[in-house]
Amino acid sequence: MVIAEPPVRVLLAGDEPDLRELLEQYLTSRGHRVTRAADGRAALRALRSQPFDVAVLGIGLTDLDGLEVLKLAREEPAPPECIICTGHGTPEMDLAAMRLGAYDVLAHPYQPAVTEAMVRRASEKHRLAADNRRLTSRLSKLDAVPEIRTVYPPLQAVLTLAGRAATSEATLLLQGEPGTGKAALARALHKMSPRADGPFVELSAPSVAPVRQATELFGLERGVHGYASAGALEQAAGGTLFISEIGQLDGTVQGQLGDAVTSGRYRRVGASRALDVDARLMATSSVDVTREARAGRVRAELAAAFSAVVISLPPLRDRAVDIPALAEAFVRELGGPLSAGLAADAVDALGRYHWPGNLQELRNVLERGVLLSRGGVVEARHLALPTSEGVGASVGMRLGGMPAEALTLAALERRHIADMLERTGWHQGQAADVLGISVKTLYRKIREYGFQRPGARA
Repeated sequence: MVIAEPPVRVLLAGDEPDLRELLEQYLTSRGHRVTRAADGRAALRALRSQPFDVAVLGIGLTDLDGLEVLKLAREEPAPPECIICTGHGTPEMDLAAMRLGAYDVLAHPYQPAVTEAMVRRASEKHRLAADNRRLTSRLSKLDAVPEIRTVYPPLQAVLTLAGRAATSEATLLLQGEPGTGKAALARALHKMSPRADGPFVELSAPSVAPVRQATELFGLERGVHGYASAGALEQAAGGTLFISEIGQLDGTVQGQLGDAVTSGRYRRVGASRALDVDARLMATSSVDVTREARAGRVRAELAAAFSAVVISLPPLRDRAVDIPALAEAFVRELGGPLSAGLAADAVDALGRYHWPGNLQELRNVLERGVLLSRGGVVEARHLALPTSEGVGASVGMRLGGMPAEALTLAALERRHIADMLERTGWHQGQAADVLGISVKTLYRKIREYGFQRPGARA
């Protein structure tokens, strides 16, 4: 069954009736729901009377120009993404629009197909922003982030250092194994910083193709395609830019980012003029960036730029003393008012497991346990954890008692991936997070090992 996407709600405001009509016809033919406004005040009245996903605003609107409408629209509680049509604009006008919060800038001549593609991208960003607001609202009702609760003295010392660093403007690098709570800590530090009222913009290096990383990070200057776009650095102005797995940026982009941090200036792709960096930078890495730089796998200038404050988060197996409290917090979060807590045998089983996926794996295991317990007490039998310590021991038991040392590395990897897929109900995104690999790599491993989803046809 294919679920149809809802139509994009578009406000089209401009001072050229023929162009408005042409764009309306094209956008409507592509399945969008279009409302027209002839001037700036009519556009504002429409924006305040009904919700829109995207507003396409002409710069030459009468009574209020496009930039004035943009500024007022961005002050609304749930503003649409705004595309500014500049006619024969200038780089200065493009920059002014971006600083006021425009999604993008479109230059004359306005090609319907290009405009429609931009509307689709803007509507996707609007949807994600709405999802983020709902999630933020939900999270704000929960207790403090369980990932950074601890009675483990070394981690308490780390968090004390992190709290001091939160009030500074220094770049911040969070290192640790996948699933140790680096992203959660970064968000908490942003909320503690003087930039808390500014945006928190996230960029995942592994999720962006190398050829797109420079554009996503630094933005694109208006060129032959007739439009410009703001990069993550520009979008994070006044707030924080958080880059996950910074060592997985393309080598050239690493060098450019290192230079930008050092000089405080950067350029959009294709631009000759430089812009000021007005964002606090935080980044994560699952490996030691300094060691990787010495080995030539990370650019030295990037490692140097992020060396001011480096915070290393310990793996969950080193802070086993925290597991009971973390587990109880997760169960309360996942089970809500139906949660009855953890049985003693479940707490014991959690404490004996080695947690290669760290906090993320703990949460996934408990989510399964809560579902299987159906609101009752979560017992060890609901957790589906190995009965012996260590991956090798559990794999050996499950493969007919063969000693772990007799297995090849490939066999160990195959068993561990199969175990994670089973444990996450074949949710490949969750399994990849726990395994510390990309979804693309996990998909390749599934094909390589010939795994079949339960119930799938052979």
